[in-house]
Amino acid sequence: MQGFFKPLSLAAVCTLMACSACQFASVLNAATLNPLPGMPPVLDPHDIYAADRPGMLSPVVRNFPSRVYVPNSVSNTVSVIDPATYKVIETFPVGKEPQHVVPSWDLKSLWIAQDHQDQLTFIDPATGKHGRSVHVDDPYNMYFTPDGKYAMVMAEREKRIDFRDAHTMDVVNRVPVGCAGVNHVDFSTDGRYFIATCEFSGELIKVDVANQKVLAHLKISSEGRPKMPMPQDCKASPDGRTFYIADMESNGVHIIDGASFKETGFIPTGVGAHGLYTSRDSRYLYVSNRGTGPGPQNKGSVSLIDFSTNKVVQNWPIPGGASPDMGGVSADGKELWLSGRYHSEVYVIDTTSGKLKARIPVGKGPHGLCIYPQPGRYSLGHTGVFR
Repeated sequence: MQGFFKPLSLAAVCTLMACSACQFASVLNAATLNPLPGMPPVLDPHDIYAADRPGMLSPVVRNFPSRVYVPNSVSNTVSVIDPATYKVIETFPVGKEPQHVVPSWDLKSLWIAQDHQDQLTFIDPATGKHGRSVHVDDPYNMYFTPDGKYAMVMAEREKRIDFRDAHTMDVVNRVPVGCAGVNHVDFSTDGRYFIATCEFSGELIKVDVANQKVLAHLKISSEGRPKMPMPQDCKASPDGRTFYIADMESNGVHIIDGASFKETGFIPTGVGAHGLYTSRDSRYLYVSNRGTGPGPQNKGSVSLIDFSTNKVVQNWPIPGGASPDMGGVSADGKELWLSGRYHSEVYVIDTTSGKLKARIPVGKGPHGLCIYPQPGRYSLGHTGVFR
């Protein structure tokens, strides 16, 4: 067995001796996980969302006012909503096509990614003040490496992922991805690799984080479906072994084995499957199905996939025509907030009943909505991927 397990530290051995039998496997797994250097310790290798439970706010954000930031990509504005009243309390202009509002790795900042303006605009979530901007090529979306060293700008137009210093935003490395429309990401449990979607070429890439290198490409299956896949959001399962890929053209979610980087299944959900969000108890994956366009005839909905069975267990239609896109789950887990991409509004959905609690008018083309703060020790980016 020599060489199979890494030697445990004295502290780890003491922890193992103090553990009950039911905890032993988890601690051993965590000790031998070999995470990316500098990444915070994995709390539970069987549940990467263990730090995201209701109310588990970091001391960094505990006193921040709860707000919902909505980038309106057609109006070139950001709407700010008070979630306690469901009212817009501020709307301010930004550059061309604001796409996502992204929490920084250290949780202290929010960045508005404006790809057609080639800039990021800073928001101080403690005060709500905004205005300082940084020139960044084509920031359609942005993530952070699990060690907090680099911001990963998803330069969709340029067919690159740009690794930048997470604080100064200076370029460190530009990585050509060899696919079209790279935009959404999630990471393995150990932080060693991530899988990214390539929207316009119907494929995925697997990327080595430490070496900043594309390892492999995977064409998504279109078997039995008339159109080329159009992958959108990407979300890892609680155990980190499986990646779920929303596909807007195939109207469902592809299942990808992370280790082998192979497709193992497909789950039909609804028309225009787009955004993916994990429930606060790690039981369900919320899938926003944004439909095909504006008007009351657009049957937008939210599907719930049970992680334990990979089956859709509920479907929540949004009445009156809707186009649920991107968003997040409230800190207490009781509400799912989603932008209405084609309807210039935001939806608030009760996660217990699936009923629509509110629809809030905002600017045109609302997209990567961020509800903040949320539970978690650090942010991996997008509209809030927390660990």
